[in-house]
Amino acid sequence: MNPSTDNLPGRVPIWAPHKEPLPPGVSEEDRPFYEQNKRWEGYMTSAMESCPVKTVLAGGAGFGIGAFFSLMSASFAYEDPYLRSRTVAQAELNTTQKAGAIFKEMGKNMWTSGKSFGKIGALFAGIECVIESYRAKNDIYNSVSAGFVAGGILARNSGPKAAVGGGLAFAAFSAAIDMLFLRRETPEED
Repeated sequence: MNPSTDNLPGRVPIWAPHKEPLPPGVSEEDRPFYEQNKRWEGYMTSAMESCPVKTVLAGGAGFGIGAFFSLMSASFAYEDPYLRSRTVAQAELNTTQKAGAIFKEMGKNMWTSGKSFGKIGALFAGIECVIESYRAKNDIYNSVSAGFVAGGILARNSGPKAAVGGGLAFAAFSAAIDMLFLRRETPEED
C-alpha cells in the first residue's frame, strides 16, 4: 500500500481494517502493539516534517556548533595563560582565580557565538521549510531562495544595498553547500 495514496477519494482498501498482513515475525497477538507503533511512527514523521520542529532543531544544532567553535577558538587563544602579558589585576590573582576568570570569559563567548549560530540556523531552516512547503518540491532553488531571504534579513540593519549583498552572498553559500555536499547524484551502475 502506498501511504501517499491511501486517503484518496474512491480508493477501496484491499484488506479490511485491522486485517492487513503483518510483517514476518509478528504474530496476531502482537497486532495491537504493531498498530500502535505504526501510529506513533506516523505522528513522529509528521512532527519531524513540520516547519516549527525543523526550525527548533536547526536552531539547537546551530547553538551547539557555535558554542563548540567558540570553545575551540578559545582554547587556541589561551595556549599559555602564564606567559600572557600581565597586568596589575592579573598579578594579584592566584591560579584558581585566573582559571575561573578564563572559564567565565570562555562561557560568555560560547553563549554569544552559540546564540548567533542558532539564530542563523533557525532562520535559514524555517525559511527553507516554508518555501519548500509552498512549492511542494525539494530542490536546490529552495535553499538558494532561503539563503537570499535569510541573508537579507541578517543584513537588513545596514541598509538596502547591504541587505541585497548579504542575500546574494548567503544564497551563493547555500548553493555551494547544497551542490557540493547535499545533492550529489549517485552514479548509475549497469
